[in-house]
Amino acid sequence: MEIADRRTPAPNLAGLAEYARNLTADTPRAVLGLAGPPGAGKSTLARALVERIGEGAAYLPLDGFHLSNAQLERLGLTARKGSEPSFDVWGYVDLLRRVLDETGRDIYVPDYDRTLDEPVAARHVVPPAARLIVTEGNYLACDLPGWRDAYVFMEECWYVEAPGDVRQVRLVERQLAGGRDEAQARDWVATNDDPNGELVEKSRDRCRRILSTIGMDMFNSQQ
Repeated sequence: MEIADRRTPAPNLAGLAEYARNLTADTPRAVLGLAGPPGAGKSTLARALVERIGEGAAYLPLDGFHLSNAQLERLGLTARKGSEPSFDVWGYVDLLRRVLDETGRDIYVPDYDRTLDEPVAARHVVPPAARLIVTEGNYLACDLPGWRDAYVFMEECWYVEAPGDVRQVRLVERQLAGGRDEAQARDWVATNDDPNGELVEKSRDRCRRILSTIGMDMFNSQQ
């Protein structure tokens, strides 16, 4: 199937949520992955889907598997925070395995705190009632060690995109909110976020559906 046949320029959230819910029709629990470049709107879409579906869905962000700043410094990756090697991919793989295997108990999920600039434990929970797990992150569809192991746990993986100029605005604003000045923010985007996005773009063809967040209904009031 060609990418053009999979593209959804301005999807309706209700329709996407119903389609996502149906991924659990033949299984006790399913994982839906949302991949895509930085600033595309993955986390906003993931949270919106979970909210729309309700107690039958739960959120599992890859950002909770950022390495700590201490580990990044040890590995010489401080200037490449957010890049593919700056995540605990094997910890992420293990958690995906757990949420599919252990359906009868609460499973706690880490997240990333932009104020602390560090990952935090147990911010989210996957309760037994959750049949659809929506996970999102840049590298979910990448054909690389660890990431391909995560990919096999996903019932489907969708690619979330937005025009480059829109992503640039979002990414610069994100860095400004984190305390960088204008020049520092633009330099970070150019030297870190942009190369990360180029790597992620190579995984596009491995995704079942291509979604543009421009015009998507839940983006009318927020980015």
